[in-house]
Amino acid sequence: MTTSLISEKYNKAVPVLMKKFGIDNRMAVPRVTKVTINVGIGKMLGQKGVDEDKIIGAISEDLARICGQKPEVRYAKKDIANFKLRQGAPSGLRVTLRGRRMNDFIGRFVNVDLPRTRDFKGIKLSSVDKDGNLNIGIPEQIIFPEVSPDSIRLIFGFSITIGTSSGNRDEAIELFRLLGFPFEKSEL
Repeated sequence: MTTSLISEKYNKAVPVLMKKFGIDNRMAVPRVTKVTINVGIGKMLGQKGVDEDKIIGAISEDLARICGQKPEVRYAKKDIANFKLRQGAPSGLRVTLRGRRMNDFIGRFVNVDLPRTRDFKGIKLSSVDKDGNLNIGIPEQIIFPEVSPDSIRLIFGFSITIGTSSGNRDEAIELFRLLGFPFEKSEL
């Protein structure tokens, strides 16, 4: 069985993190726990003359190619008149990746997809929240090589949340750096 690039980098990062943050137990070292990809479709479905099933099908197909896993449709929990949203209406799609699929996705995302992003200068440090989760917004799915430009029926953006077991921001930032995430260079 082969190990992914991210798994190898993590194994090299563990001793560094233990030394830097004074962690005694290897199991207490922060790790990436899951990757969640969310697409909001409320705005697309709110337009007149739009076929709901075609939009959900097109987005679902592209997300399945990108993630290697079929997304689940999320439904509105209650009516919100200002957003013209009705209870039970589809409001988004979500994919949660763990284990091998998560590691493969992160490896492709960091090494292939982010460099293909137009005008990409690095991930902002403010994208990491106080709990150690990294939140990245992707404006178009075109940056992913799994999606052929000829097969795109609908251009959409989505958010990627990379969750960690870290309880604080500094440990998470160091973990992401050691895993090869390209953070923005701070100007001095």
